[in-house]
Amino acid sequence: MKTIREVAVEFGMTARTIRYYEELGMLKPERTGTKQRLYANSELAKLKLIERGKQYGFTLEEIKEMVLLFDADRSGEKQLERTIEYGTKQISAMEQKICELEAMKAEMKELLDDFTKRLSDLKANKP
Repeated sequence: MKTIREVAVEFGMTARTIRYYEELGMLKPERTGTKQRLYANSELAKLKLIERGKQYGFTLEEIKEMVLLFDADRSGEKQLERTIEYGTKQISAMEQKICELEAMKAEMKELLDDFTKRLSDLKANKP
């Protein structure tokens, strides 16, 4: 069991962020008699899933659904189905973004080539 401060340090996030995930219902730490939050390994695993989900660009609602599905279905089947669905959607969005970035890159290269030629022409025509 770890305190919120220990968890915050371990995951490199603020205690406020961890409390926010709790407010959203994504984490359910145990409480001591003095109401101090204590996080079991299962909660740390959820926090790792949340962190990874954010890294891959999932929304907090999608992450919440995937995390809570595991609690609802211990076989993990529903969580895996939903993760595959959201993952497929996210890969499609990434591919679209890559295409857009490649197009911007090509356009910028053309502009830079044009600017380089213009500069060269200007320097060559100086008296």
